[in-house]
Amino acid sequence: MSGAVPWNEARAHEIITAHLGLECPVLPVLHALQKEFGYLSAEAISLLAKALNISRAEMYGVITFYDHFRIEPPGRHELKLCRAEACRSMGSEKVAREFLDSQHLDWRQTAADNSLTVDAVYCLGLCAHSPAALYDGDPIGRVDAPKLAALAQEAKSA
Repeated sequence: MSGAVPWNEARAHEIITAHLGLECPVLPVLHALQKEFGYLSAEAISLLAKALNISRAEMYGVITFYDHFRIEPPGRHELKLCRAEACRSMGSEKVAREFLDSQHLDWRQTAADNSLTVDAVYCLGLCAHSPAALYDGDPIGRVDAPKLAALAQEAKSA
């Protein structure tokens, strides 16, 4: 999936400090922390709240407002399925629901073996190749049940 590294408080402090000079550092530092560690742990949220002199509840409010941020570690691989109008018009909802059901998952969930996290995304700009997806950041067009099954199998074996 990503180059996420294990939690490291010293590294988190470095990231936070590097962004504190910005006029509004909240979103940039949240993005940087998630990019570094793969998700926003309770420890990271507490450190950032303290650095910004706001409550943890306020930080959680920001994090949960934006769908991109996660507070749990993702699986080894990440599959993002487009749910925007063009993909919906090409059957993405049915394909996604059947895939999720076959994997015993729902949106934003990770497989029990930690192989795959499935998430929604709203427009990848691949409308001419609908339905579309991202697998570990790589775009995939014309997604169908066999392609999704192959990706799930690849995630399990990788």
